Amino acid sequence: MTTRKPTHPDAPLILHDHKRPVTRRDFLAQGFLSGVGLVMAPTVLGMFGARRANAQAFVCSVRAGAGLVPFIVLDLAGGANIAGSNVLVGGPGGQLDLLTAAGYSQLGLPSGMTPGNANQVNTEFGLAFHADSAFLRGMLSKTSTTTRANVNGTIFCARSDNDTGNNPHNPMYGINKAGANGDLVALVGTDASDSGGNSAAPMAMIDPSVRPTKVASASDATGLVDTGKLVSLLNQTQAGQVAKAAEDISAIKLTKVAEDPNLEELVHCSYVQTTDLISRFGNPDVVNPNLDTDIVGTGTSIFTATELNQARFQKSAAVMKLVVGGYAGAGTIEQGGYDYHDGTRATGEDRDFQAGQMMGSMLEFAARKAAPLMLYVISDGALTSNGMIDNSTGGRGKGQWTGDNSDAAATFVLVYSPTGPPALTRPNANQIGYYRPNGSVETAATAVANNVTLLAQSIVLNYLALHNRAGEFASVLPMNGLGSGTALDNLIAFAPIV
Repeated sequence: MTTRKPTHPDAPLILHDHKRPVTRRDFLAQGFLSGVGLVMAPTVLGMFGARRANAQAFVCSVRAGAGLVPFIVLDLAGGANIAGSNVLVGGPGGQLDLLTAAGYSQLGLPSGMTPGNANQVNTEFGLAFHADSAFLRGMLSKTSTTTRANVNGTIFCARSDNDTGNNPHNPMYGINKAGANGDLVALVGTDASDSGGNSAAPMAMIDPSVRPTKVASASDATGLVDTGKLVSLLNQTQAGQVAKAAEDISAIKLTKVAEDPNLEELVHCSYVQTTDLISRFGNPDVVNPNLDTDIVGTGTSIFTATELNQARFQKSAAVMKLVVGGYAGAGTIEQGGYDYHDGTRATGEDRDFQAGQMMGSMLEFAARKAAPLMLYVISDGALTSNGMIDNSTGGRGKGQWTGDNSDAAATFVLVYSPTGPPALTRPNANQIGYYRPNGSVETAATAVANNVTLLAQSIVLNYLALHNRAGEFASVLPMNGLGSGTALDNLIAFAPIV
């Protein structure tokens, strides 16, 4: 039994078994930073420089969404508990192929709360969660019964390194290569990193031309379509007419004065794209999550006004508004403070509950917009319990989190479909790979169990499978290491939904 008090959900974690935080990632994992928003977009001169460096790289076009399943990554920085106490894991027979009592104890569950006991399993989201999972409780608080009935999921039993941004977990570039795109921007993320989050993107997937635009608040979202004062001075139709006239006049002038044909093409394209932007998005309110009553503003909205003042929910609202609405093809939400092995259970329960609220809000928003959604939850490493019980109110009688443990790691996917829960490709496909009886990942079970790059590739494979395009995997990621035939089939959890 512990006498320690849990840490406030937004307080930084001071961990005596860790070095003093010195890098940005250290501060993020321990909750000293949680992420702020800033929109970053290419300038005209920057595009021109790229054009001169590579004459074949510049294409004059307006962006159009691809109409594929929206995709969001929730990146819990620091090494959160996913397996066992939140999403259930088992042996080769699936999630309910029971581990030993010692194995569940390492995953934070005392003997009386293991899934072999009565009333310890919840499958309302298709995927089996522990009935007292903090993730689950947060998700239940933000979703309707109807929404939950149209969700299914799978957990990937796969280890990853602790407390590092070098895990190439994030598959967003691969999702873009599969065709995901948005009307305004290809990818968004809440961090100014190449992946848009804490964990890295696999190097072979990275495409600098679609680097995530940083969006973490309503003002960042509306900043994507800032057309200056033109629309406010005129109406949207008149503003578009003015922009088109300016485009035509400039085209005449450029043919007379431009010495570099590349400059002429670039400036012309800038006018074309601006005219299209004004015509379709002249009013930035269309992407403002704070003005969407499904998100906030009524008694039935997903968030209260007080909740939306919290950074974690601002990020969730901004990214889900853009991605589910088709304005961005995919997005990453980074949330810090998940290195929570402070000798209590209560601190982790608080933070996991809030992560569950973020997950639930995204699923519920997709349901209210009648749009499908693939949600992928990752963390860098995991943590372990020493079996001591936190009997405080917040600790809920579960094992204290006392140290990092990369062998207990996992990631999981939840898929919402407006037409019904996605079907599985085979029995027990809710779990890919499995755990040893002692509560650690069996690294020989699948190709992805001990290789984070291949794990990210398997998410792209599952994304393609949702669109009945698994056969295109080798052309989308030609350098993949997942093999072919049965090896690929065993990594696909879901039947097509579109």
